[in-house]
Amino acid sequence: MKILITGAKGMLAQAVKEKFEKKNELILTDVQDLDITNEQAVKDFIARVKPDYIINCAAYTAVDKAEENEELAEKINADGPKNLALAAKENNAILVHISTDYVFPGDLDVEKAYTEEDATGPVTAYGRTKLHGEQAIANNCDKYYIFRTAWLYGEGKNFVRTMLTLSETRDEISVVCDQHGSPTYTEDLTSIIYQAIEKKIPFGIYHSTNQEFTTWSEFTKKIFELSNISTKVNPITSEEYSKQYPTSANRPKNSQLSKNKLLSNGIEIPNWEDALKRYLKKEGRM
Repeated sequence: MKILITGAKGMLAQAVKEKFEKKNELILTDVQDLDITNEQAVKDFIARVKPDYIINCAAYTAVDKAEENEELAEKINADGPKNLALAAKENNAILVHISTDYVFPGDLDVEKAYTEEDATGPVTAYGRTKLHGEQAIANNCDKYYIFRTAWLYGEGKNFVRTMLTLSETRDEISVVCDQHGSPTYTEDLTSIIYQAIEKKIPFGIYHSTNQEFTTWSEFTKKIFELSNISTKVNPITSEEYSKQYPTSANRPKNSQLSKNKLLSNGIEIPNWEDALKRYLKKEGRM
């Protein structure tokens, strides 16, 4: 298969490349190769290379900066996917797009997890632009997969590496304890995408994180435990954290996404703790 990957320099795109390159012909593009916000450029490029699949890893993901740069975020997160969707339909390609838990308000009771059928309602600029991207895809092409994910980490700068770095100079660290979700390893999200394509599961939206749920503070404790680090983790509330480190965008208290739809289609999804162990081993931390 011929697969076009956008946003090739990003964390997820690196994992996608590693997973798919053995059996497929890959076309890797970043903004200097293909500006997805340029409709004509996208149309011409895809007509020329004729991919079987387009995996869109390009996104504006700076949640706080999006509050002040919503127009730019809209171009990348909404206009870009629309252009890819139009070109995909015109060239009979299948579009794979990555979205986020931020399309939901994040205030669901933490005893529950969001399903694909739940009503969206983003409360941040980032969430709004990502939802617009989803809608643009659904309105402009028929053959697509949208994978909503959360708490992503992998190659490059990420939460795990940040905590490990902080532990080198601190005896204790305060981490938010009332935001709930699933830490998600890029290799496992990529595996979900790979399985979906291989199994030809029905097109549509799928919630795609590692299995089981935790909080940022418990996640950090597990990082330190597995890495044999003695730094103490002090759980604090979101409100306490925001007083110390004000942010432009509110973080969701509930980022929990139900994977039942994926599981019912035979997709295998590892537990987040298993994923963390594999990541730390790869990083030489275990």
